[in-house]
Amino acid sequence: MSTFPRTRRSKLGYDVEQVEDFLQEARRAYDANRDDVAVLTAADIRRTAFTMRKGGFSPTHVDAALERLEDAFASREREIARARAGEAGVHQEARSTAQVILNRLDRPQNHRFDRTSILTSGYNRADVDRFAGRLFRYFQEGKPMSIDEVRTVMFRPQRGGYKEVQVDLLLDSVTDVMLAVR
Repeated sequence: MSTFPRTRRSKLGYDVEQVEDFLQEARRAYDANRDDVAVLTAADIRRTAFTMRKGGFSPTHVDAALERLEDAFASREREIARARAGEAGVHQEARSTAQVILNRLDRPQNHRFDRTSILTSGYNRADVDRFAGRLFRYFQEGKPMSIDEVRTVMFRPQRGGYKEVQVDLLLDSVTDVMLAVR
């Protein structure tokens, strides 16, 4: 029996062996002694990528499982952090990270992130700035936003757009803060 549904043989999906190996590693890491140094974190899970192969595992199903796994690891990491630093320490760290995020989001439109050259594509600046406005309102005004919205946001490509790595790192930080204060 297969862990996840597979795509048709002619359609791309995630490499079965890579996914199975990763899930075994995640099980071992989660079952490890909580006092051991974490070998796999929620952030690692968020950044996990698999090679695409014909007839592989359904990306939709694997991605959904990875989100649940990330949530489980984040919950465990919060418990460990609370045990070490206390509730106030965890919230102070989240507040500090949120302030760094707000400082970035408060920059003028079209200047929030570095740009790629006119010869290469990055994220569409208008798309990113629009989403940045929503994030700003989430942090400043408490406007509702879900972790899934942050995890699944998509930006169109644009020559001379924002550098993807910077935007992605900010989105990862937003996810970390949202998971920390759940």
